[in-house]
Amino acid sequence: MTQLTLVIGNKNYSSWSLRPWLVMKQFGLQFQEIRIPLFTPDYLSKIRQYSPSGKVPVLLHENQRVWDSLAICEYLAETFTTLHYWPEDKRARAFARSISAEMHSGFQNLRQNMPMNCRNKYPGKGLVSGVQQDIDRIIAIWQESRQNFGVGGNFLFGKFTIADAFFAPVFLRFIAYDVQLDAVSRDYMETVLALPAMQEWIKAARDETEIISQYEF
Repeated sequence: MTQLTLVIGNKNYSSWSLRPWLVMKQFGLQFQEIRIPLFTPDYLSKIRQYSPSGKVPVLLHENQRVWDSLAICEYLAETFTTLHYWPEDKRARAFARSISAEMHSGFQNLRQNMPMNCRNKYPGKGLVSGVQQDIDRIIAIWQESRQNFGVGGNFLFGKFTIADAFFAPVFLRFIAYDVQLDAVSRDYMETVLALPAMQEWIKAARDETEIISQYEF
């Protein structure tokens, strides 16, 4: 297999990078990792070597560049067809794609006011107008997924899929800002956080020593 290379940002801050990274780890793909620190003077000049959008993440494979986290995951699903990146059932697969796309493009209030941070805790902060509505919608998605498609496992669709990876950064936000969850949602969150790949990401994020982000409160 031709070498896979994933270009990512800081593990402490880059929620977009976490998603395809976690998918690749969970499905056992071997890949090289190139990390370009965000919020540095030479970030743009470095990322432009790989990404026409000037953003992370970017997947490099067989002389091809794929950028944007959802596009990368879809590329992986099409390329490595023996692995079930999406649910096998057509109805479940459509739902999984829908909620992943909703997470990909929505929840702006949550993103802006509770940015991902693995190192620090901000209890009581970030819960401004609109954020609770985003939280409620995310919890509703988890409950509907688990109720309708989660039989046979502890993930949204039983087994781990791309959809779980797309919500992984939300767990880190909820922990950092001490968001209160119902028992079902907390069990699901703890299931994903306990994955060895998630623990590896969190440890690496806490060990980073780059400059403090503009998003640090």
